[in-house]
Amino acid sequence: MVGYGFMGAAHSHAWRTAHRFFDLPLTPVLRTLAGRTESALVAAAERYGFEQTTTRWQDLVEDPEIDVIDICTPGDTHFEIAMAALAAGKHVLCEKPLANSVEESAEMAAAASEASNRGVRSICGFSYRRTPALAYARQLVDEGAVGEIRQVRAQYLQDWLSDADAPMTWRLDKDKAGSGALGDIGAHIIDLAQWISGQDITAVSGILETVVPTRPAAGDMQGLGGKGDLSGERQQVTVDDVALFTARFDSGVLGSFEATRMAQGRKNAMRVEINGSTGSIAFDFERMNELEIYDATAGAGRQGFTRVLTTEPEHPYAAAWWPTGHGLGYEHTFTHEIADLVRAIGEGTDPSPSFQEALQVQRVLAAVEASSADGSRWRGVDPSAPDTTAQTSQTSQTSQTSQTSQTSQTTTSQERTR
Repeated sequence: MVGYGFMGAAHSHAWRTAHRFFDLPLTPVLRTLAGRTESALVAAAERYGFEQTTTRWQDLVEDPEIDVIDICTPGDTHFEIAMAALAAGKHVLCEKPLANSVEESAEMAAAASEASNRGVRSICGFSYRRTPALAYARQLVDEGAVGEIRQVRAQYLQDWLSDADAPMTWRLDKDKAGSGALGDIGAHIIDLAQWISGQDITAVSGILETVVPTRPAAGDMQGLGGKGDLSGERQQVTVDDVALFTARFDSGVLGSFEATRMAQGRKNAMRVEINGSTGSIAFDFERMNELEIYDATAGAGRQGFTRVLTTEPEHPYAAAWWPTGHGLGYEHTFTHEIADLVRAIGEGTDPSPSFQEALQVQRVLAAVEASSADGSRWRGVDPSAPDTTAQTSQTSQTSQTSQTSQTSQTTTSQERTR
């Protein structure tokens, strides 16, 4: 595994846990943890349960004992590590977003497709798909429970940057993070909306806003945020704090999206709602074990949202855990992700979301950013178009026509996978 911060902790827990609760064809072994700062790296390896450490991620690629490389680093490093790992025949789990540009994501998707022909598996870490309630929501939509989809809405609301004096972090640096709230948390709701609805976003109209333009360069970190050192210098924030956009799906359905890290009181309110001709489904991650289901075909006087506690053995993933009603937590989504990946490796199948699916998300992110830079004009999510986001001027007065396009070998099981 490369990286040992927030995602490193979550992924490590999952690698240690998955085979203890799910019947898997292979057993993960935590071989090597890679990172930049040796003292912190050694402490993390001991805490997470890795056998050894290295300050060179290339050592993981070169080690014949390592079968899987898990990338938990900022987005600016994903491309180089993933491409080297795939070329070396290593299975790859890469955190989202896949990369910081469409071009890099497209190269990664092509490399992953080629590697798949050699039995090498890859997956992008959109872990919220593995929330039992959301996996059940997709199942219901597939079964026609809401009828014809008419509208999609999604929000991801957090407040950890609401304090204007919270310290600067890599997530606020465009060179490292790619984008702000849009790519960090907006990517999740884009992926979920497309995955649950079974439709791709083909055009967007968006606006991005940086609410706090500078942050203290140093400070005490607490969770994702913290308290900045007000006596020192401040650094420029180069990403968005708030992202709002409307979207057109390939069926013509409209969607609305909001991603912000400025919503006081909202800690991790990742919400998705699908409205259809015969019903609706609604979800909020702050109540992650619940799914609200509305059946418009119910008789008069019996209509209303039904709260379903998705802890029954019939619900996705739930049977592997606790008795009914004993809820799951955030960390379980990663355990489910690792279980699905290990099973795919053992069975010689390609897991989802693939790098190609992650590339579609990256194209949407780029289109939103380009739209915002072009006066919120509609922009097509065109698979054949180059990523011109960085070259689009914030003050561009050029009128652009919105073009909507529809996008619409096995491995041999080993005794252990490291």
